[in-house]
Amino acid sequence: MFEGKEKIEKVFMALSEQLDAEGVIHLEMVVCGGIALNMLGYIKRTTRDVDVIAFVDKNKDGLTVLSKAIPMKPELIKAAEKVKRDFNLPDNWLNAGPASVMDFGLPDGLMDRAETRSYGKNLIIHFLSRYDQIHFKLHAAVDQAGGKHYDDLMELKPSAEELEKAARWSITHDSSPGYRQVLKDFLKQMGHEDVAGKL
Repeated sequence: MFEGKEKIEKVFMALSEQLDAEGVIHLEMVVCGGIALNMLGYIKRTTRDVDVIAFVDKNKDGLTVLSKAIPMKPELIKAAEKVKRDFNLPDNWLNAGPASVMDFGLPDGLMDRAETRSYGKNLIIHFLSRYDQIHFKLHAAVDQAGGKHYDDLMELKPSAEELEKAARWSITHDSSPGYRQVLKDFLKQMGHEDVAGKL
């Protein structure tokens, strides 16, 4: 389990060292979820894993390109396994569980809003911003009927405008009438009948 920024920072530094031992010169990834929320100071709660959405590369023109974090890079898996052993972390502590969100598109401008931190000489992590976390958390809370995602969403205190944008993005990932109705009901339960009425 990860409790507080200090342990998270130590784990990422250790991961950088193990990547170096694997011969990795440079690795960038986009991280969301509880780890990102803790690192950026939006919430303070324990979390059991690091959710990786994408790897970041440059194309031949030097432009940033995101690639889905599935499959995980073999050298990253090996490095993460060693860190798991050293810090007594749970299996799959570093995973690409939310990477399927890439299938239908990320919120516009996501990388411009991400907060970037460097660890060691080879590891760069882009943590999702509050605005984008609202998008992800709303979608996950509706999809999974609340739970920790709902709690996180409430901690982020989204405005009606932010919720409307997040809801419209969420619908692009599931355009079925059933999902739209569940989403609207969820927004109403949050006290945002006005947002639900616009969908």
